[in-house]
Amino acid sequence: MAAEKEISVAGTVTTNEWSDRAVVVTGAAGGIGKGIVAALLEAGAKLVLSDAHSDQLEHALRSLDVPRDRLSSFVANICDEAQVNALAEHALERFGKLYGWVNNAGTIELGPALETTRTAVLTQLDTNVVALFQCCQAAVRAILGGKSGGAIVNVASNAGKVGFPHMIGYSASKAAVINLTRNLAEEWAPLDINVNAVCPGSVRTAMLRRVAEYHAERNGLQTDEVLAGFISHQLSRAIEPVEVGRVVVFLLSDSARIIRGQAINVDAGDTPY
Repeated sequence: MAAEKEISVAGTVTTNEWSDRAVVVTGAAGGIGKGIVAALLEAGAKLVLSDAHSDQLEHALRSLDVPRDRLSSFVANICDEAQVNALAEHALERFGKLYGWVNNAGTIELGPALETTRTAVLTQLDTNVVALFQCCQAAVRAILGGKSGGAIVNVASNAGKVGFPHMIGYSASKAAVINLTRNLAEEWAPLDINVNAVCPGSVRTAMLRRVAEYHAERNGLQTDEVLAGFISHQLSRAIEPVEVGRVVVFLLSDSARIIRGQAINVDAGDTPY
């Protein structure tokens, strides 16, 4: 019988694991992006914060009380491939090599399915799927440029699994992100690139409030009433952005090497699969 191949098993997430690892986070200036940034800084990572809105990005940077040698920022619209490639190049120039990339930037347009236009659907597919894919490509090229493996986490949504009224374009785009994640994990495994996704539910963000305001106006309700209806009955409160961020940190870590191509629900039990 042939001898069993020896397997090296990595340990748990530690500050030491992250001390020399740089990660790009898109859509880093608000909502879930800020929670992901906070969780990565907790872990000890170096970060490139990217967002399309320079003023919001600058405000987010000013709010972080961490050594500046662990941080960098880059204004980029993810729908512009040249800007995405420039973001990846900036990360390499700033930190010498890149370990991880979190695709958090995205967009949503609400409306009844019968009234949703082709333009609205295409806009969401372009931003949430095509641009995200271009970011994945740029991430892998940069990670390989550092002659080491790494990991990518895509922010999808439980809307990509369940579907919700008045979110047809958004739901379809997030379902595509889930499938794209599985395909890229399979194809890039030989490159030592791990790819996973998270599927948030009702996270306490400005976007969730905008969704609540939309439904409140259409149904003659108060915004807070609608928000209360969004909350998971198992958790009995909204999810905090940093809680999503901590799951993202785990999926980027060595401890998650056996989790591949998965779309992990971070919705407090609302989605059963």
